[in-house]
Amino acid sequence: MSEYEAPRVLIFDSGVGGLSVAACVHKKLPHASIVYLADNAAFPYGSQPESVVIERSCRLIVKALEQYPCDAIVVACNTASTVALPHLRALTHVPVVGVVPAVKPAAACTQNRRIGILATPATVRRPYLDELIQEFASHCRVERLGHPGLVQWAEDLVRGLAVPQAELNSVLAGLRDADVDTVVLGCTHYPLLLDSLKLSLPQVKFWVDSGEAIARRVASLLAQANKPVDAISDHRTLPVPVALFSGKPPEGIARYMAELSLQPKRVIGNWPGSS
Repeated sequence: MSEYEAPRVLIFDSGVGGLSVAACVHKKLPHASIVYLADNAAFPYGSQPESVVIERSCRLIVKALEQYPCDAIVVACNTASTVALPHLRALTHVPVVGVVPAVKPAAACTQNRRIGILATPATVRRPYLDELIQEFASHCRVERLGHPGLVQWAEDLVRGLAVPQAELNSVLAGLRDADVDTVVLGCTHYPLLLDSLKLSLPQVKFWVDSGEAIARRVASLLAQANKPVDAISDHRTLPVPVALFSGKPPEGIARYMAELSLQPKRVIGNWPGSS
């Protein structure tokens, strides 16, 4: 892309969770265009073999770049970030930003040294989470909680379905009993549930996710590439020129994205035609 054009960022996830990251990128870089790509035909990635995650994420991202050249790629999915980043970086010269649970900032802000990590069952089991805790939070009591329902409840929000608050309260009982004052939202879907999470855990003082840090990293990469990161936004242009879904687009997705200030110009489902 020309250095005189507003930058374009590709944000990839297995579902709608990456919208929480897209919202942070849009807030940090309001003039940038965001191409949203979701492999919802294979959702959720946490239940897929690593080989499938690597093949699908790399193939779809490379295909998207062919149609919509971008200046940066955000893999807004913990599972894909864990297994696919080296393979993706070998396939493209476009800089790639991954996501990991925000254990380091959580350890820096906790006051009672009790941290909860709310993640998917797959993320909770991964050795890299052990390494993050050992490196940055060894002085803290860390409670991990992985539950498969949370991601689906976030996906259901798009269709206008309410979060089952009583069930959520039950799921989070372990963190409540542990008296954590800080919770890491270790999946990009979870910031979309924040209002309900706060109702369940009113004692938590700090909710920490990776969205703002990712947005800062994207801004830094674009600045290094001499892209116009400080350009004035043209509010006549919708922030998301296209939202691509490998399966059927979620019902209500355009409305939901608009609520996040991410109004898409086009929503394309069953993309790119075979998956």
